[in-house]
Amino acid sequence: MRANSIYYAEMEAEITAWMLAGAPDFGAMAMRVAEFQREACAEYGRFWETKPVPREWQEIPAVPVEVFRRVAIRSFPARESVRTFRTSGTTGEGFGEHHFCSLALYREAAVAGWAEAGLPSERLVALLPKAEAAPHSSLSQMADWIVPPERFFFGDWERLFGFLREFERPVLFGTALAFLDFFDWLGDRRLTLGEGSLAVETGGYKGSRREMSKVDLYSLFGEKLGLPGQRIWNEYGMTELSSQFYARGATGLHNGPPWARVIVVEQESGREVAEGETGVVQIFDAANLGSVSAIRTGDLAIRRGDAFELLGRDPAALPRGCSRGAEEMLA
Repeated sequence: MRANSIYYAEMEAEITAWMLAGAPDFGAMAMRVAEFQREACAEYGRFWETKPVPREWQEIPAVPVEVFRRVAIRSFPARESVRTFRTSGTTGEGFGEHHFCSLALYREAAVAGWAEAGLPSERLVALLPKAEAAPHSSLSQMADWIVPPERFFFGDWERLFGFLREFERPVLFGTALAFLDFFDWLGDRRLTLGEGSLAVETGGYKGSRREMSKVDLYSLFGEKLGLPGQRIWNEYGMTELSSQFYARGATGLHNGPPWARVIVVEQESGREVAEGETGVVQIFDAANLGSVSAIRTGDLAIRRGDAFELLGRDPAALPRGCSRGAEEMLA
């Protein structure tokens, strides 16, 4: 078992250089990363042994995301953990944890992924808490890397209102709930943001009594901020990953960076669905070196070429059936 800091650092440097080169020959690197994790993470190694030997990256054993709620998944020695991010834990099944022995690769993926999506970074404004105020939030950590410290306005809507009246072409970045809270605070007031302004919303309504369709939410962006639908983006990510996927407009398709791939699979069999069919989102994220790179999410989507049309949370996403079995094997 090669779970040691020297070999991890070598792999991290190799993956970073590969990402900067445009992530060529994705399949070969994906298999290399998965083999490293099979050897470095005993729990993943045991899980791997229960699956057929993968012949290509799409067949790499994918861990159900719910497992992160019950098992510490590390591809490095536990004593070398430097940071742990946590999910919200609002489903009644506890919260998931993602452990890191280095944030370098995560930072590279987050910053480069934002640029890869074509989103500007020099005009960013955050409707999020700073990382120091939310140390277990991977989203706040990501925002700290790309947003200037003086442009965080979480909950301080009066200051944000005054700032936006003077700031040209802002790129607003926040959770759907934060935007709704700001819109509520605005009441009958309106802002008309300048040409080139954008909004990037992320997250759902976990832990909240509020529910709103994306079409209705994006309509509010137009009503309150003067932003048409094509100037609103959705960021799809999760605590258990290191890379993000972005879609433009209420009906846009999500695309990821070159070092991450998505397939849409049948829940029980794990087989990839046909083009235009619905299944569960399964992700391979090569930047997720410190845990596992192949993860089966609890989200439903329609396969659309190399992209996917996100539908939302699978109502049967809590561990049961094959997911519960995988959890028991990993534990």
